[in-house]
Amino acid sequence: MIESTPIRELPRELNVWHGSAIVIGTIIGSGIFLVPAEMMQAAGTAKLVYLAWIVGGLLSIFGAMTYAELGAMKPHAGGEYVYIRDAYGPLPAFLYGWTWFIVAKPASIATITSGIVRVLGGFPALGFLKTGILPITVSVFALDREFTLTYGHLVSIAATVLISYLNYLGIRKAGQFQLIFTILKIAMIIAIVIAVFAAASGTWGNFKLDFVGAKGGFAGFMAALVAALWAYDGWNDLNMVGGEMRDPQRSIPRSLIFGVATVAVLYMAVNAAVLYAMPPDAVAHSEVPAADAMRAAVGSWGAGLVMAGMALSMLVTLNGTIMSGARIPFALARDRNFFPTLAEIDPKYQTPARAILVQAVVAILLLLVGGAFKELFSLAIFSEWLFYMIATSTVFVFRARRLERPFSAWGYPVVPALFIAAAGVLLYYTFFQNLRNSIIGLALILLGIPLYLYFQRKKRSSA
Repeated sequence: MIESTPIRELPRELNVWHGSAIVIGTIIGSGIFLVPAEMMQAAGTAKLVYLAWIVGGLLSIFGAMTYAELGAMKPHAGGEYVYIRDAYGPLPAFLYGWTWFIVAKPASIATITSGIVRVLGGFPALGFLKTGILPITVSVFALDREFTLTYGHLVSIAATVLISYLNYLGIRKAGQFQLIFTILKIAMIIAIVIAVFAAASGTWGNFKLDFVGAKGGFAGFMAALVAALWAYDGWNDLNMVGGEMRDPQRSIPRSLIFGVATVAVLYMAVNAAVLYAMPPDAVAHSEVPAADAMRAAVGSWGAGLVMAGMALSMLVTLNGTIMSGARIPFALARDRNFFPTLAEIDPKYQTPARAILVQAVVAILLLLVGGAFKELFSLAIFSEWLFYMIATSTVFVFRARRLERPFSAWGYPVVPALFIAAAGVLLYYTFFQNLRNSIIGLALILLGIPLYLYFQRKKRSSA
């Protein structure tokens, strides 16, 4: 165990409903409205698409089950950072925290805010968001990139600042925002499903049709499964705020299991509604299948409702991402393995204020990189699943040490082993599908080693 700097603890103000909202609200972003097309292009049949959703849901529940045991055992800020630190030592944990701090979380924030702007830009009245304001040149990896600052960039920056400020004002306020708007998100999804199934234009016969241009076979199913797993991604964010959950030994497992199961049901309901409204060929060629399904069911206003719902959905995801991401540099700094100022807690609002601020600044900088930012995000994908696999494997280490377990993952050791195997498959798929960026991603992780050695020297000199 690493000796920690004696500081005040973050207050435990989140209950099981807040925890469930963090899980559900963070997972459900824009993916469910978009990936049915990608999955149909890969699988080609409703049966294979549904099998991918079911398998992806089960694997996500397996991962959540394992994280429930880890979160109940070690309910501290930083989540996965703490598990890796206590199982494998400070260096692997630092590399995890470094990767999340410099690329993964800021890139996720930039992606979400860019997505909100793209959705809003689809409305005629907001078409000005694409209008340029100022040409800018930035250097990324020694390459000059030129892009034009738009009104959309300003909206993305404003969203980042506003949600970061909400989180600065207190975990309770951010949790209430997450809960209220997640309930609205669920209600919107249920309304879409009911409206589509109530329409006379739909038919169950669509479920028997095939998309002849699909990849098909085992390769097609695996591609559809990967898309489903990306749509399920985000449930691990709850563990990062484990230090602020009330009665964490009970609330963390309940929130994780209930949250992922709820998302699985909602995802399959939306996919069923899309297929009921549109034949597989139309689904495969649709840019936003959920919007086109609503357009077929109730008219163009229905498609607009879906697009507005997507923007709302991504705003809730943004809140969960900012909330969880700031706890990683906070945990690093608390162990004196990072800049000590990031371990400070605001005396009035009891939040890791400076960690939230620095995270927002890094996210805005990535956003302003423009086209290069997409490359940075693709670097994060490989790193994320690498550390998911490593963090999940810590459950075997803690079991071997016979640590006290307030909650035991059902189906151990099969359940965590299956999730680790699934993460390995995704790593393999991601690595070879995007070899260049995966290698750069590994290089970014390893760049953390000299920084870690620097902080270790500072720690020893101060001691």
